[in-house]
Order: sequence, then structure tokens, then C-alpha cells
Amino acid sequence: MNKTTTTARIRSDGAVVEVLKDGTERRFPNRAMRHMTEEEIAAAAAADPDARPMTPEELRSARRVPRAKIPRRALGLTQEEFAARYHIPLGTLRDWEQGRAEPDQPARAYLKVIAHEPERVHRMPNASADRDSCRPDGVSLINVATVATA
Repeated sequence: MNKTTTTARIRSDGAVVEVLKDGTERRFPNRAMRHMTEEEIAAAAAADPDARPMTPEELRSARRVPRAKIPRRALGLTQEEFAARYHIPLGTLRDWEQGRAEPDQPARAYLKVIAHEPERVHRMPNASADRDSCRPDGVSLINVATVATA
């Protein structure tokens, strides 16, 4: 089988270009991709062992990504950074992310607000609430109440 490697990049103007061996760039031709029918797509996916579609049984038994991990990853923060920024104890966050514990309803609400308004939550005036205003799992009641009513 003959394999060819093509190096491409997206320029700041949004154009996709091929990077040639001498370092110069050439725009890709502006033509449509090869049309495939739904049957051809399904056959190609089934033939690729690395991209084989999951069966309904495999989907049911697949390990789900904990909801607490999604906003942290979307923000590009480490566990330590996320925990410090949003005043969640690091151990609690790790337990949530590793599936050892589930956030309760107020904590899920707090995570949902963080996912939708991360900068606003970070700038909240009560973000530095003392530990006396925290529930046992470390989520600040002031933060949850203030964000939920804002």
C-alpha cells in the first residue's frame, strides 16, 4: 500500500494550506469532498477497527465522563486550578471526577452555573467566602445562592 503524508495548517485568515517540503504553502483546491452514501459511510466506519461505531450494548455499558470534569476541561484548567478558582475542596473535586462521589443537587447547580458563566462566577464578590459558610463537601452556600439568584 502506498501512503502519502500531507502536512496542512490553518492560517490566521482561516485559509487551509498545504505545507510543502521546502516550507512554502499552497492553498488546497476549493472543491467538494468525495460524496459518500450513508451505506458507504457505515461500511467505511465498520471496516476501520479504530473508529468502529459502538453497539447499543457497548453504549449502555460505556463509562461516562463525570459531569464535574466537563466544565473544568472546557475551561482548560487543572484540578488544582479549578478547585482554587471556584472554592471547591480539591479532594471533593477529585472524588466527583473519579466517580467515587456524586455532586448533590446544589453542587450540580453550582457546576452548571460555572459551565455557563465561568468568568462571572470567578468575579463574584462573595467568591472569597470563609469556610464557615461552606457545606461539608466544601461548596460555598453563599456562592450557590448568589449565583442562582443573580
